[in-house]
Formats: sequence, C-alpha cells, structure tokens
Amino acid sequence: MGKYLVMIYDDEAKWDAADPSVMARNDVNHRAFVAANGAAIRGAGQLDGSTTATSIRSDGNGGHVVTDGVFAETKEVMGGYYLIEAADLDEALAIAKQVPSPMGGVEVRPLVNGD
Repeated sequence: MGKYLVMIYDDEAKWDAADPSVMARNDVNHRAFVAANGAAIRGAGQLDGSTTATSIRSDGNGGHVVTDGVFAETKEVMGGYYLIEAADLDEALAIAKQVPSPMGGVEVRPLVNGD
C-alpha cells in the first residue's frame, strides 16, 4: 500500500459567483465520498481562501522572503486535500475520480516513502 495526496484545485471566482446551494451540495458530495472511501482516507482538509495564503521562498543567501499570496499564480488554487492509502496508482486514481470538484479538478501525487 502507498500513500497519495489528492489535491483539489478550484476556481475561486466560480465559487464566489455560485449560489450557496452549490456549496451545500458540494459538502453533501464530500460527505458521500468520505462515506464511500473511508477505509482509504488517512487525512483530509479544506483550505481557507487563497487571500489568506503566505508564501516563503529561499533568498539564496540562507534567509527567506515571506510574501502574501499563493506560491504560484494560477486561475485555480488548492482548496483542499485528501491523504489516501491505495494499493497502487490505478487504485488511487479510481478513488480520486470520485472526489467532488465541480469548479476544477484534482491532482494525485504519491508520497515519497509513503508505503
């Protein structure tokens, strides 16, 4: 068994424009995903909006540069994650395809030494 991080990327502008019922339905869908895949889920979380992000980069001289905002400027931002355990990448992808992400998509990455 290996561990995989399923990162959920969404377009925040679409969420901001969506009717509150869309968020409520998404919450229901996540609860259903957890109920259906609870044996594989090792952790999960919903992230606060990208305006709350702080990024830290090395300054190349042993120090750091701290800036407000997300690390990469993209239309979609990471909105949440699941840490899952699966037999292999195929099983991880099958689980990840069930993650509700109506305003974006998901990215799956194996953890190094995650077995």
